[in-house]
Amino acid sequence: MQFGVFTVGDVTPDPTTGRTPSERERIKAMVTIALKAEEIGLDVFATGEHHNPPFVPSSPTTMLGYIAARTERLILSTATTLITTNDPVKIAEDFAMLQHLADGRVDLMLGRGNTGPVYPWFGQDIRMGIPLAIENYALLHQLWREDVVDWEGRFRTPLQGFTSTPRPLDGVPPFVWHGSIRSPEIAEQAAYYGDGFFANNIFWPKEHFQRLISLYRERYAHYGHGTPEQAYVGLGGQVFMRKNSQDAVREFRPYFDKAPVYGGGPSLEEFTEQTPLTVGSPQEVIDKTLTFREHFGDYQRQLFLMDHAGLPLKTVLEQLDLLGEEVLPVLRREFAVNRPAEVPAGPTHEFLRSRAAAAVTV
Repeated sequence: MQFGVFTVGDVTPDPTTGRTPSERERIKAMVTIALKAEEIGLDVFATGEHHNPPFVPSSPTTMLGYIAARTERLILSTATTLITTNDPVKIAEDFAMLQHLADGRVDLMLGRGNTGPVYPWFGQDIRMGIPLAIENYALLHQLWREDVVDWEGRFRTPLQGFTSTPRPLDGVPPFVWHGSIRSPEIAEQAAYYGDGFFANNIFWPKEHFQRLISLYRERYAHYGHGTPEQAYVGLGGQVFMRKNSQDAVREFRPYFDKAPVYGGGPSLEEFTEQTPLTVGSPQEVIDKTLTFREHFGDYQRQLFLMDHAGLPLKTVLEQLDLLGEEVLPVLRREFAVNRPAEVPAGPTHEFLRSRAAAAVTV
């Protein structure tokens, strides 16, 4: 079981002070959070990709390459890489390069994003979102596995005798998670390739995501990759902690009420009841997170969103200390209890390399 944090890189005013960090401050804060993640024993740091204000992470591999040079153990990932508006050739090259720089500590989550205008900015039609996701990933998958590629599709110029460079480290492409909050077609795509499915379940009730994850697991088995229980599932989560639950609620409420993604919707109490958002004590975070296995089965990766809505960096780092000291050890222990032996661990480069070597010898 892998635990980590993901960031969307929003530049949001602090509602308690009115201060908005500069883009430089926000970018540097994301790096600090990644370094803190490794320090407290987390496994994964993931950054989103956005090309519009108020977000800053427009070049995830640039940031992750910088973080790779300053870390030793952390898996570097995305949340998400836009498969619909990025050229698959560039994705293949960028993440293979990052693999080499980070000694394999790289995977990525592919998705369509949630910003409609990004499609025309990059010359695409939002109405073609699903077909673009399907076709572009088919090409990316091929580019990483064939040294010379001949290819023709609907959405880009053909390739003839093309080789993307560098080749994946050790001949093993990065592990791919297909991220979705609503699309069964993406769950089907993840199952078809035997990849991971990341259900970013932070905004909708669990029943919706139970249906998506069940579909993915069933189709994963249908395509012969293993049993439904052996499919690779990742989940999102949002937490805000203080030692005392009442202090956590009181401190976080203005951030919740003013944040663009929350404001004007359900109340804080309603949102915490209906979604994975947990605002309270470390024990409440533990209790809520452990229910995810009851709802979705054993899974491989849990990512928490902790640095959004204008929260100052000092507060986020305090949150991470609580996560590392009081929450993470308990979650690791409890998620290991009664975990079936056939359920795979979270994917790593070493695992993928050994699996590829075993397949060659069979």
